[in-house]
Amino acid sequence: MKSMLEALVKEMVEKGILFEDAVAEFEKHFILLVLKRTNGNLSKAADELRLHRNTLSKRVEKYYQNHHMVGARHRRPRVQEHARAAAAKSKG
Repeated sequence: MKSMLEALVKEMVEKGILFEDAVAEFEKHFILLVLKRTNGNLSKAADELRLHRNTLSKRVEKYYQNHHMVGARHRRPRVQEHARAAAAKSKG
């Protein structure tokens, strides 16, 4: 694995990829892979990454697409919110 990483870094340097861009891409792919492994659970992903959940959440904000996180599941509405929405729908 080390040789693969070294080859990738060498290629990036030769192609003129900026350090900041390389780090951002690595972080993005690393975080999103861990999110997939944890089925989008931020708390479990944060534990696995040894980050505070809020820190992970802030970093993930960079990777939003179409107003949701890539690789993260959507949180279900609470039962009370769902019941209110259903009641409002039946009145209207």
